[in-house]
Amino acid sequence: MPKVSEEYFKKKKNDILDAAFRVCLKKPVASIEMKDVIEETGFSHGVVYKYYKDLDEILTDLVIRINSENRIDGELQSILNQYDTTKWELAVRAVCELLAKDMRKAGRDILKVSLYSDTLAMSDPERVSRIVSNLGREGQSPLVYLVAMMHEYLNKVIEKEKLCPIRSVEEIIEFMIVTFHGVQSGFVLSGYLEEEQMKGKYTPETMFSCLADSVIMMLKGESKGEKD
Repeated sequence: MPKVSEEYFKKKKNDILDAAFRVCLKKPVASIEMKDVIEETGFSHGVVYKYYKDLDEILTDLVIRINSENRIDGELQSILNQYDTTKWELAVRAVCELLAKDMRKAGRDILKVSLYSDTLAMSDPERVSRIVSNLGREGQSPLVYLVAMMHEYLNKVIEKEKLCPIRSVEEIIEFMIVTFHGVQSGFVLSGYLEEEQMKGKYTPETMFSCLADSVIMMLKGESKGEKD
């Protein structure tokens, strides 16, 4: 039956992706080899290669699955539609709350794999570029949409509310992205390390609340009305 055959095909691929994810939890992505995934699946060499020609194909599908299950563009767009430019401070806080909620939802395991993936980006950027080029829209990082949507919204706010931010929109958004990665690292480490000084620290809610305060202060700067 074609339907059964399709379901079987999908299940086998998902089994392989599940195994790849478990391997990614154990070691940096840059050090993973195809044989690691094959051993983790429990399948024969030939079975795995029937579904995937190489490790990068597996990693591509794994990234697509993770990112498609953790999309925020819909919720992000809803927030920005909800608040007009006069309520931009509420919008910034809501966006940062969304980032905290999404980080909690993703969980430390997925965030750990993301951190491990950074080592691959540093050691073999060309390989990462090839993987990224095959992701498609569904597989793009949620941060890609954050950058695009916030850039448009913040520029509109500055123009309509006559703000004079102390930093450019590009710099503010770069700061948001760098902060996101920093919070991610702290959140993961605080969950895996037992040191007393790490317990209860680097919570997404607190850290992203601090980010909201920082973004708001940078955007407020000096209004054109006060300056005149």
